[in-house]
Amino acid sequence: MIAIAIDDEPIALDVVRSHASKVPYIELIATFTNAFDAIIFLQENKIDLIFLDIKMPDINGIDFLNTLSTPPMVIFTTAYSEHAVKSFELDAIDYLLKPFSLPRFLKACNKAQELYSLRNNSEDTQTLHLFIKDGYEQIKVLINDILYIEASGNYTQIHLNDNNLLSTRVPLNEMLQLLPAKKFIRIHRAFIVAKEKITKFDRGQVWIGNKSISIGATYLQSIQELS
Repeated sequence: MIAIAIDDEPIALDVVRSHASKVPYIELIATFTNAFDAIIFLQENKIDLIFLDIKMPDINGIDFLNTLSTPPMVIFTTAYSEHAVKSFELDAIDYLLKPFSLPRFLKACNKAQELYSLRNNSEDTQTLHLFIKDGYEQIKVLINDILYIEASGNYTQIHLNDNNLLSTRVPLNEMLQLLPAKKFIRIHRAFIVAKEKITKFDRGQVWIGNKSISIGATYLQSIQELS
């Protein structure tokens, strides 16, 4: 992944630079102490990830992010915790509270890498597979093997043929965007199902084999359109 870092403190940038140099899939190509210089850079260069400080002079990190029409993935880095909720409302990958360790930095990078891999493997709506991160490995999952996908706490669980199960931290909303729309349908705030795996349904439930899944009221019309 191609990344940049923005922080008004040079020492903080040194930390990001040092940590990033130890992560093999991160290429930190530029750092900025001035956010406006970064804006000019982003107008001329395509990147995948920004390490972005929040408390900066002239423009803070959150306002900076809101100026970007198509922002890349963002990991916020800050010495203050009060902006955590707002950062996640902006779909930040993670929120690193200074001073952060290399393991904590790596955890945030792993989240970004997982989402990056999923996006790159699903740009084509005819995608036949996805790669799902499992520990330090990327597991290839065939689209046709997916039965249904379930939000479960901080994880999204992918239920596969032969009772296999994989877990990922990619949110259900994001997962839906990564899957071929013609093959999958959301039937509940916590469930996505493979259309071809539905064996029957009524006004309240969908069955995938012997597994019954409740239909959320707001998704009932979508299910009825399958008939």
